[in-house]
Amino acid sequence: MSEIERALRGAEIPGDDVEAAVVRFLRRAERDGPVDVAYEVVDSPLGPLLVAVTARGLVRLSYGDEGDVLEELAGELSPRVLRLPGRTDEVRRELDQYFEGRRRGFEVPVDWTLTRGFTRKVLRATARIPFGRLSTYRDVASRAGSERAYRAAGNALGSNPIPIVVPCHRVVHAGGGLGGYTGGLGRKQFLLTLEGSLDATRR
Repeated sequence: MSEIERALRGAEIPGDDVEAAVVRFLRRAERDGPVDVAYEVVDSPLGPLLVAVTARGLVRLSYGDEGDVLEELAGELSPRVLRLPGRTDEVRRELDQYFEGRRRGFEVPVDWTLTRGFTRKVLRATARIPFGRLSTYRDVASRAGSERAYRAAGNALGSNPIPIVVPCHRVVHAGGGLGGYTGGLGRKQFLLTLEGSLDATRR
């Protein structure tokens, strides 16, 4: 529940009128747009995913705790964060297609606001790794402008705010090891298996 919804539920509104007020507000927000960040929690083969969008595009996709992510969004972007499933429909549809094996690339626009500097360069380079292909930390660092900064590239990938869509799971160690992953190695293995590239890490 967002801060706006909590405020409405805590307001002095008699009886069942509280729920009605919340519903009216959500409908108005959906229609008129007094919300900077809209989100929804969607089911996936990897567990619940929190999807958040702004007017610019997908800004956050998280495996993490909903409360922590909403607090991050409110602090970093705007306190006007609201659960509006309709605003996330496009992202949810593309994720469903991806997990069903019917999509090889995402078309939803990305909002890079939560990234800066070298991290943003690394993630933009990562976003260009094709489906079914792998890259190394050093290669990604090189494409971001600093081949020797492969450790920093690893840190940037670990803080990726939009995993799956910005496919940090496609970055592995030069020797073939999987490396780390923000969602845990089990999820990384699942994604690479889905894309048919897991065997490439074992050559």
